[in-house]
Amino acid sequence: MRRLLLIPALLAALLWSAPCFAQARSQLGPLCTTDTTPADQMIDACTKIIALKVFSDEKLATIYFWRAVGWNKKGNYAQVISDATEALRLKPSTAVYNLRGSAYFDKGEYDIAIADFYDALRMGPPSGIILHNRGNAYRSKGDYAKAITDYDAAIKAGPKSAFSYQNRGASKRALGDLDGALADINEAVRIDPSLPQPLISRAVIWRAKGEIERAIADTSEAIRLAKAKAPVNIMTPPGSVLISAYTQRGLSYEARGDAAHAKEDYASVLEGVASDAGSKANQATAKVRLALLKEADAAPRKAAAAPAAESNPAAPPAASVTAPAPPAAPARTEATGRRVALVIGNGAYAHVKALPNPPNDARAIARSLRDIGFTVSEGLDLDRGAMQKTIHDFLREAARSQIAVVYYAGHGVQVDGRNYLVPVDIEFKAGSRATDAMVDMDTIMAGLDDQIRTNILILDACRNNPMAPQLASTGPSRSIEAGSGLAAPASLGSGSTLGAGTLIAFATAPGQVALDGEGANSPFSAALSRHVGTPGLEVQQMLTRVRAEVVAATKGKQVPWSNSSLLGEVYLAEQ
Repeated sequence: MRRLLLIPALLAALLWSAPCFAQARSQLGPLCTTDTTPADQMIDACTKIIALKVFSDEKLATIYFWRAVGWNKKGNYAQVISDATEALRLKPSTAVYNLRGSAYFDKGEYDIAIADFYDALRMGPPSGIILHNRGNAYRSKGDYAKAITDYDAAIKAGPKSAFSYQNRGASKRALGDLDGALADINEAVRIDPSLPQPLISRAVIWRAKGEIERAIADTSEAIRLAKAKAPVNIMTPPGSVLISAYTQRGLSYEARGDAAHAKEDYASVLEGVASDAGSKANQATAKVRLALLKEADAAPRKAAAAPAAESNPAAPPAASVTAPAPPAAPARTEATGRRVALVIGNGAYAHVKALPNPPNDARAIARSLRDIGFTVSEGLDLDRGAMQKTIHDFLREAARSQIAVVYYAGHGVQVDGRNYLVPVDIEFKAGSRATDAMVDMDTIMAGLDDQIRTNILILDACRNNPMAPQLASTGPSRSIEAGSGLAAPASLGSGSTLGAGTLIAFATAPGQVALDGEGANSPFSAALSRHVGTPGLEVQQMLTRVRAEVVAATKGKQVPWSNSSLLGEVYLAEQ
């Protein structure tokens, strides 16, 4: 559980003392205002009381609050926010601000949640519960220092909360303090050994330390506890504990090389109903990991059919793909600092404007990454099938890495706020869905989503909107058509890469065009290849140098842009 609830004191006799409909109110009142009432009964009772129109101001605000609690039990956060907002209009209170902030938190809207928690604290008195909840929002934003400060204050305010220790430990783990994190989470387990959530958090630490069997043991016990007794706190998103536990155990089984049990756990994750942002991210991860494991099972059969395809003299030449053979999965994985990279350069487009430089760019970047110790999977001018296979092979390999880099050069587009990479055989046809012919960046991000890995994603692609009338660019720029550009990630903490941190770098700023360049390389990739191998240069400092060089080379026409949730300093080339 990540959030705690403040329950306002109610004077039932006062609330239900009006003479009209006394018998009906005497039955509806306890159903509406008792936190153990099933959600549907609570919502129905509160709705009927509101319909009586006998209450106003503070009393009516109380009814709206309790109906919001009922919606919260169901995971319907839009309705929680609606009812809590009406309650605040009638009578602002600390409890209602806390409830609404928690709903915004579960929707992944962390800044709004923090604003509500601030308002709750301003109304006073100081509350450890609200400090804890605000710490959760800061943690989800990646602001771990502020999160730890709030958890410290929550613990000091007392009484001791297992969840505040657990979440402070998770924040310390995110900052790399595994021993401090373990001490906090062990304290959470000591305070309440019946809770499954601290065991799930501790399993992440065990996996980061390479203690895979301990991680499996803790998540197995968490699953047993969650099934034996469902979380009773009404602020725990429905199904979230089991979804989290199965996800972490699946990742642990996969790290051990036990694909059969990993697939079972990922399937269990997908059977759950996700209402909150964290559960949805876990399901996205489970969906991709399960598909990757199933593909690995089918790979030998596909390989057996390959000679027949090669015997066809009319078959077109295969796209250029260079990838390392995946090693056998170890029985015990250790945090050895293994670094892997995926590099793709698409330029030989058949049906949209061809780009001469992406294959050159990809070769240069792949060479630079190999020179500094990365294991590189490289693909040039890939059609959709080859592109998907190269990406999926890499994601399986990345499961055992500490740092993963993805570099893509070529056409890229945005559809409804999602980014897509464009294979060389793309062809827009009337009546067909353009996205079916492209590769969704969200799939790559979900496949990399892991709380113990650092991810660096670099896109030297256009940032244009494919819904504009013109589908193909008429100039030598990395764009399919003129428009508003690739979508900037709204929050790196809500949908993917929840833990160790992610940096996404684009070759150009929002709404602008990434130039293909007049030489053998694009301005962005030329600068990147010069700086990525600089020893002892922190990755964000490296990108700052790249940005300055690109701006100078293009006379201000192109300004690289990045979004980061990295947890500390990251060095691609060690000193």
